[in-house]
Amino acid sequence: MNLDDLDLYKNHDSQNMLSHIDGLPDQLRDAWKLGTNLELPRWSGVKQVLIAGMGGSAIGADLLSAYLSSRCDLPIVVHRDYGLPTWVKGNGTLVITASHSGNTEETLSVFDIAMTRDCRILVITTGGALAHAASQSEVPVWEFVHNGQPRAAVGYSFGLLLAAMFRLDLVLDPTNEISGVIEAMKEQQKFIKAEIPVVQNPAKRLAGQLVDRWVNVFGAGILAPVARRWKGQISEIAKAWAQFEFLPEADHNTLAGILNPERLFSSQIALFLQCSSDHPRNHLRSHLTSKAFMVAGMNTSFVDARGDTPLAQLWTCLHFGDYMAYYLAMAYGVDPTPVASIEGFKREMAAAG
Repeated sequence: MNLDDLDLYKNHDSQNMLSHIDGLPDQLRDAWKLGTNLELPRWSGVKQVLIAGMGGSAIGADLLSAYLSSRCDLPIVVHRDYGLPTWVKGNGTLVITASHSGNTEETLSVFDIAMTRDCRILVITTGGALAHAASQSEVPVWEFVHNGQPRAAVGYSFGLLLAAMFRLDLVLDPTNEISGVIEAMKEQQKFIKAEIPVVQNPAKRLAGQLVDRWVNVFGAGILAPVARRWKGQISEIAKAWAQFEFLPEADHNTLAGILNPERLFSSQIALFLQCSSDHPRNHLRSHLTSKAFMVAGMNTSFVDARGDTPLAQLWTCLHFGDYMAYYLAMAYGVDPTPVASIEGFKREMAAAG
């Protein structure tokens, strides 16, 4: 399939997912600006933060947690489940419930329990049952407008969270760094947008490598949640199987699994995301792990993140992965937006009561 044929995109991309990917830098900018202006109580004494969400609404929390791990003195926990841990209680705990639709049942469960435990609560959503429940309970709601899939709103899910943390005096002002991120993303787009031909477009070339292969994405440090994002995008956009692994953890278990089933190894590919802000030992681990996989008969490839700061490297690597997953969808001839299997499963869950 010719990835330079732009008519191909028009034929398969029924809801213009490409426009959402193209617009991600501006979405991040708009989210940051919105978050600095929305109403927020003058809370003080926050000692711990839990962010609840699922899927595309949770990935922004993962990115935030990774970015702030060396910048925020408070623990930030990402919660993907029903209910809440027992330690989440009292007004020293901030619970942020994030749901793109506002109807995610796991996140609604978290909201209900947080209300009974006297936590401080902030809701981030486009509306739905969550926004209604919050307004009925006089809980602050940050509503944003986004017509698209939750995974395409990652700029909002991260930017609004970061703005909340800044306005609660939990982190230093990142405004200048955000500007640098947006500039780095737009600079990278000059090389990976759809109109750039395959011979000059590394995202298209990588997508070509992944066709008919089982994909494993490895990341460390600030790129660990990006590896998770790549996995999610490959599955949701390209409708293809993928997994993610974190380093150094993978070298303490996954590395042992390079003996069986040997006949399938040639259909595997391991992608190693790396950046200059990686811990030097993790950088070494990436290369030694790749070497071990290649000796075992697996395909491997490296992706180097662009940008001068860890946050810029996080976002340029994420954005590269979004484009790559989109081109993989085009190569497979599938529509990148609908997720029929997920919607069907939700209907089955609802029908079951």
